[in-house]
Amino acid sequence: MVIKVFLASSSGSTAIKKKQQDVLGFLEALKVDYAPLDIACNEDNRMWMRENVPVEKKPTNGIPLPPQIFNEESYCGDYETFFDAKEDNAVYAFLGLPPPPGSKEAKEAEKAFILENGPVKNGTVENETVESETVENGTDDAEDEENLEAEEVEEENLDDDSLKREVPMDFNGDEHTHEVGGETGEEAAEEAAEEDAATEEKVAKEEEEAVKDTEEAAEDTKAPVKQEEAQEEVEDDEAKGEDDQPVSEEEEEAPEVTEEEEDE
Repeated sequence: MVIKVFLASSSGSTAIKKKQQDVLGFLEALKVDYAPLDIACNEDNRMWMRENVPVEKKPTNGIPLPPQIFNEESYCGDYETFFDAKEDNAVYAFLGLPPPPGSKEAKEAEKAFILENGPVKNGTVENETVESETVENGTDDAEDEENLEAEEVEEENLDDDSLKREVPMDFNGDEHTHEVGGETGEEAAEEAAEEDAATEEKVAKEEEEAVKDTEEAAEDTKAPVKQEEAQEEVEDDEAKGEDDQPVSEEEEEAPEVTEEEEDE
């Protein structure tokens, strides 16, 4: 396959010359074989290019401008599409050529292939190998799914049959039947909640009784102190009463005895 690049060697447009140089320089950097075809000096090249560029790719005036790129007879694109492929690391795909091994484009193509078809093993796609093995064994994925569904239904039936069973459980020395199922877990949770509530009430009552005992002991300790204080107050009142008693008239009229009279 030969890449054909139609260009104008004697173009007066600087922009066209720059585009042509970019395309040729990049092809040379990739070491892609190409054939430059001049439309300025060869009328056949000009006519062939104009006839083979797709109508939807032609400008409004119907005359395509160089550079135009072909892979043999297949149209690849103009400079704009070439530049977009260059930015996307997809120049080989743009040119219709297989990318060289180890190139970025080859790695990207391999990733895309794996995502679409599955990983490759020993030169073949694993998905295709698995499908061929499945066909050889006389089974396919649909049959496997049906078998799995049938097994699940059987297991559900077995679970329904053995849903309830008697299990001896000791509560206060008695044996009771314990039903296995969703309701048993709820009953156990309710019983645990009731036990917790009873324990909390018991602890609260014990704390209240302890507080009452402490208050009573404090009152018993204060009672003797209050009695002693009351007794002291009574004694103080009696002492004050004796000091405040009035003196009798006889004691007031009694003359004072002098020291001389006492000597006589």
